[in-house]
Amino acid sequence: MDSTTSVFVTLVAYNAVLIGVGLWARSRNKGVEDFFLAGRGLGPWVAAISASASSSSAWTLLGVSGAAYAWGLPAVWLFPATVGGFLLNWYWVAPRLSRLAREEDAVTLSEVVAPVSMGASRKLILRIAALIIVFCFTFYIASQFEAAGKAFESVFDLSKQNSIMIGAGIVLLYTLLGGFWAVSVTDSVQGILMVLASIALPVVALFAVGGFGPLADGLASVGTAGSPVSSGLLVGVFFVLGLFGIGVGYPGQPHVVNRFMALKDARALRQGRVIALGWAIIVYAGMLLLGLSARVLFAELGDSEQVLFHVATELLPAVIAGVMLAAVLSAIMSTADSQLLVAASAIAYDWNLADGHKSHGLTSTRATVIVVLVLATTLALVWRADIFSRVLFAWSAAGSAFGPILIMRLLDRTVSSAATLGAMVAGFGLTVFISFFPATPGDVAERLVPFFVALAIARSGSHKI
Repeated sequence: MDSTTSVFVTLVAYNAVLIGVGLWARSRNKGVEDFFLAGRGLGPWVAAISASASSSSAWTLLGVSGAAYAWGLPAVWLFPATVGGFLLNWYWVAPRLSRLAREEDAVTLSEVVAPVSMGASRKLILRIAALIIVFCFTFYIASQFEAAGKAFESVFDLSKQNSIMIGAGIVLLYTLLGGFWAVSVTDSVQGILMVLASIALPVVALFAVGGFGPLADGLASVGTAGSPVSSGLLVGVFFVLGLFGIGVGYPGQPHVVNRFMALKDARALRQGRVIALGWAIIVYAGMLLLGLSARVLFAELGDSEQVLFHVATELLPAVIAGVMLAAVLSAIMSTADSQLLVAASAIAYDWNLADGHKSHGLTSTRATVIVVLVLATTLALVWRADIFSRVLFAWSAAGSAFGPILIMRLLDRTVSSAATLGAMVAGFGLTVFISFFPATPGDVAERLVPFFVALAIARSGSHKI
């Protein structure tokens, strides 16, 4: 069996499993709460791994390994930045948000940042929140499909356009069938594959280098060429601060924190946080090691985000390389499906909620899923961008819009409607505005300035309950 055939067989079998999960989950959806939050019945393993996989995506497998290849050792700062975000979310946000969401019977993050007590202003805030989510996630989903196109193009010599359409069709099918149950369970399968890839590929690459000693010598000889820290101390400090801005954005990600709202009980939370932290350590450390090893092994790669494909093709048997490609595509779909569902909920649920209607039929919800996916697919077909930076743009925009308000609410503070609206618009608007200017080291301005401006606005307009 040649490499292309083994990859094809692996992907067919894997996607058959995903569709089977969608069919299984379909019978579990009795209403909107089931479709969007799995009836608040997620156990620790599904919650932890699905939340982790959906927050990491192709950005981790392709982007982080590519950054390590391009930057060298300074990329190691990505590890505390991202794992720190996991710690913040699971140990501080999760217990408070799980309790608050149950108390207020909230189904979406927008309901938490804009509670019923806001009165007449709530309608405007919910609809602005919906527009922000759809904007961010349409770009984010398009980035995932762009990565899928890159993966298929690398192995099958398919056109990127056809590859994007195939990936979009698979995600649409099992998301429509099973909603949050299907998304969470399939994300768990995908998260496990990501762990396997994050162990196998770095070990193989490190073995090819000759071990940690030769790796250190090789990196020393290469130096920090291509890394922002090579430009001086002050630039290096901004670079590191910008990377830590990634962790700051974790609480404001609707597709991640909705897993906390769906947790079954306190025991699921305690066990889930341990599982999630272990997952993050393995995956991020593995992808950094992979990129650094590839930097020594393969001096001239035209596209640094092809590191994983190149290592798998050059160093692994064909069948194993097929599994690795499946892991990459699983990372893409694990984010795309979650964000597709959140974007759909923003329109089908939050927009409707703004008119005072708590429930909404699943038929129109599924129609909304289709519309959002078509928008994202169209954008992916006409828009080309670097996966690493563009995903982080959408991440920062959502994190700055919702994170500061959520933090205030989890500190048991009531945020006024004016402060909520101001913080949301400032966080999102500043991120978009700054993105039009030349990038600062580590994109520190884009990732930190909007967040802390929004936090200051939310804090000034809040009071203790």
